[in-house]
Amino acid sequence: MASVCFYFQVHQPYRLRHYTIFDENPNYFDDGKNAQVCQKVANKCYLPANKLLLDLVRHYKGRFKVSFSITGVLLEQLERYAPAALAGFRRLAATGCAEFLAETYYHSLSSLFSPAEFVEQVQAHIETVERLFGQTPRVFRNTELIYSNDIAALVAQMQCFDTILAEGADHILGYRSPNFVYRPPNTHRLRLLLKNYRLSDDIAFRFSDRNWSQWPLTAHRFANWINAVNGNGYVVNLFMDYETFGEHQWDSTGIFNFLRHLPEEILRHPDNDFKTVSEAAAYEAADVVDVPNITSWADTERDLSAWRGNQMQQSALTELYKLEKVVKATKNPQIIEDWRKLQVSDHFYYMCTKYFADGDVHKYFNPYDSPYDAYINFMNALDDLDTKCLAQFSRKQPKQADMLV
Repeated sequence: MASVCFYFQVHQPYRLRHYTIFDENPNYFDDGKNAQVCQKVANKCYLPANKLLLDLVRHYKGRFKVSFSITGVLLEQLERYAPAALAGFRRLAATGCAEFLAETYYHSLSSLFSPAEFVEQVQAHIETVERLFGQTPRVFRNTELIYSNDIAALVAQMQCFDTILAEGADHILGYRSPNFVYRPPNTHRLRLLLKNYRLSDDIAFRFSDRNWSQWPLTAHRFANWINAVNGNGYVVNLFMDYETFGEHQWDSTGIFNFLRHLPEEILRHPDNDFKTVSEAAAYEAADVVDVPNITSWADTERDLSAWRGNQMQQSALTELYKLEKVVKATKNPQIIEDWRKLQVSDHFYYMCTKYFADGDVHKYFNPYDSPYDAYINFMNALDDLDTKCLAQFSRKQPKQADMLV
């Protein structure tokens, strides 16, 4: 039996506008740019991909299934800028063949800095998924697949999840295969599903690479690689950005045609099927996987260096989370919301200075001329937010405000 588990991460950040220390506009975010990007990606990816997946679900009468994790910040933008794309996701939810997972609402790194904030964001995301899709998530997927034993324990303590996802990195698995279900140490509650990064990246990154030895990748060839798992595993976890379809890999590459024919080729083998994440996690756990150090699905290192690998990133993150106490003490919804939007991990990704094996990736997704510009712009906005906090709190409770500084 080889069960294919397609999981798609769907995310767009709130991008900051150019913000200087002399700026008096209270809005830190570029509404025009955010609307433009959201609509562009909806037209290139979300709308055609949702339609194709819905066609496949209907054509195969429920035998084709997928799972999504859509960040809260993108769901807000879809409601505002691209409601037709959101309607497409809701139609998929109504089929019963699309599962919606939980994550941090703001696609943040809060699991590394503030357990209390982390739990609040996850709860907010669960409530949004329930409201929009009529599902209560039983699977947790942390931002950028950031994972460790401690994070698994924190998620287990919430007592609302059965399964957690992580990267199937070689240094985690050793001789073992990602094509089995595992379990974190010290918890019998959670199942652990690990991304098959080789097969996932064949689609997400190598599909249009004409220098790749397997180019052009056909559905038939990929299905043969899936078939080879039979007898050597139970699940093939294909975890990737949803924007792979149409945005990262353009329509002209043939990516939609590949996806259209893939279920037919995979289902030709009588032992193959498609499962949602929850269904795939129902297989018996083969072993415990010990992950004492934090991992992610980013870059060749599979670590946190994409977000806190240099002093600028570390400084920005430290200063951001130092504000938690005073921000929440203001009880000002706008200040709290702005602070949380500044937690979106993309802001720190833009500050990354790695220009080696992964340099092209970082430069492609960076709207700034340099990581240093990203840092300065972010810190200008953060400094203004700090000023707003202290000014408001000082007006109301000056003595307590002094205690919070």
